[in-house]
Amino acid sequence: MALKVYKPTSNGRRNMTSLDYSQVITKSKPEKSLLESKSHTAGRNNYGHMTVRHRGGGNKTKYRIIDFKRTKDNVPATVKGIEYDPNRTANIALLVYADGIKTYILAPKGLKVGDKVASGTDVDIKIGNALPLQNIPVGTTIHNIELKPGKGGQLVRSAGASAQLLGKEGKYALVRLTSGEVRMILSVNRATIGVVGNEEHELVNIGKAGRNRWVGKRPHTRGSVMNPNDHPHGGGEGKAPIGRPSPLSPWGKKTIGKKTRSKRARSENFIVRHRKSK
Repeated sequence: MALKVYKPTSNGRRNMTSLDYSQVITKSKPEKSLLESKSHTAGRNNYGHMTVRHRGGGNKTKYRIIDFKRTKDNVPATVKGIEYDPNRTANIALLVYADGIKTYILAPKGLKVGDKVASGTDVDIKIGNALPLQNIPVGTTIHNIELKPGKGGQLVRSAGASAQLLGKEGKYALVRLTSGEVRMILSVNRATIGVVGNEEHELVNIGKAGRNRWVGKRPHTRGSVMNPNDHPHGGGEGKAPIGRPSPLSPWGKKTIGKKTRSKRARSENFIVRHRKSK
């Protein structure tokens, strides 16, 4: 997929880029049977209190039901189309199984209309196929990895992301994630072969503030321009430094360098190498 560069006809257009979907997207209208209504909370909880700031507005969208579990084993499916999904960075592929069932999956890089994909324990190692980690050769590039058997893929799902199977030890498989973290995952968990497509997504230049409003992002006010009673960074004459050892949130909590993961978290036991060197 190539990037479209616009002529600088205005300040908003200058340096703006977008993806040229005509080269990849083959189906413009979604499958109605795989759509669900999606409510916008604008960052508020059930009491109406704002719990997440800087959210609200945006275009109305419907949720596409994605099959992250891939449990329809030994039934071949044909790729009928590659579609845009407004709810994620990756594109999605519409599959039609031999028995007529239709589902969406994340579209891997290189998957084309007409390709055959399948899932199971003894399927071929090719792009788009899903199978347990214990049946995947060491060194294979994978995505959409499960953390709990049968729960569906939770790891490596964004555009251009991929992980690599490094080895197998007993009932666990060693997987290197996109961040560089190496962790143990149960070898009965499933993963999909290949790299998530739409890797050019990270190269897009938003270009103007209004484009962020379309996706529901509202303006963010810097703490340094607030008053002292509104933010720890506020106050002072003119432009003033933070004046503290580290940046703080509006509620006085550290925002950089503060570890938030509990030492008692069970996931710590499965991490072989952290993404940040110690």
